[in-house]
Amino acid sequence: MMNGYQHLGLDERRDIYRLVATGRSVRQIADALGRHPATVYRELKRNRHLDEHPLFRGYYPTVAQTMARGRRVGGGKIARKPELAAYIADRLSAAWSPEQIAGYLRRHRGIREAVCHETIYQYVYGPDGRHQKLWRHLPVARRSRRQRYARKPRGLHIPLANTIGERPPQIGDRSSFGHWEGDLLIFRREYGKANLTSLVERRSRFTILARNPSRHSAAVVAGIHHHLRSMPPSLRQSITFDRGTEFAAFATLQERLAMTSYFCLPSAPWQKGGVENSNGRIRRFLPSDTDLALLSDKEIQAVADRINSTPRKCLDYRTPHDVLSEQITLLKAG
Repeated sequence: MMNGYQHLGLDERRDIYRLVATGRSVRQIADALGRHPATVYRELKRNRHLDEHPLFRGYYPTVAQTMARGRRVGGGKIARKPELAAYIADRLSAAWSPEQIAGYLRRHRGIREAVCHETIYQYVYGPDGRHQKLWRHLPVARRSRRQRYARKPRGLHIPLANTIGERPPQIGDRSSFGHWEGDLLIFRREYGKANLTSLVERRSRFTILARNPSRHSAAVVAGIHHHLRSMPPSLRQSITFDRGTEFAAFATLQERLAMTSYFCLPSAPWQKGGVENSNGRIRRFLPSDTDLALLSDKEIQAVADRINSTPRKCLDYRTPHDVLSEQITLLKAG
């Protein structure tokens, strides 16, 4: 075997042609050339001449050399085929993703030559694609592409003690007060980075809305601290989040409020169903196309008050405000 990969040359292709003609197997040919069997198999598959007439179909060394050389021409597969490039640009402008385009071309091979979605991404971020500003049509319209193998880590590093499976039973069955769930309500990008934190007390279903200037974790967690610090300690014991990076500073709540943070399993936001249900109610009054900059804190608070003053079947038609107020009164009396 060779030390380090080298492309097959014309002499080796002639040897392959001669050995194929003598009926040798792929493994025997590879042994004779000192190549890996996969190299020979790929060579016979990719550089086989496919003529309309069966008599002229087969593997020919000079044809194989020309085909291999043609694939190494600069500019990439799409840039070398103007019709294919125009088709991909048209589909991107129609809001098709590169994966959808690649899948459609594979399914309809008779229309145009197939390409994989990675080839399309390389074309979009290559010189020709940048000149046409094709990146604007991608699902996530980034001007520059992230490195393929250096993505930002997804999710948080959650200690085992903070996973949702470690929550005490009384949190899951809603038998005690002071256990909250938190989530972020995101709005359309053109209205800026502002968002809302929604907090729901599991037993009473009492809802708090906190405005955030961005999704930065320090600001989000600081807003949670600001709204919960006035609660009696027994009414701020724990809080459950999903694994969004906006909650990365969760340890701050443990330090300042003695609240334990728990986190849902990956891709399982339904495990904090209380706040998910509340978000659906909030969206009736604050849909995703709401511009938060046009709303005052008083108007946002009015939405929370409206939800907290609405009777709930799960509370025997009492309101969240009444249930939580009753508990606070009992705590003060005790």
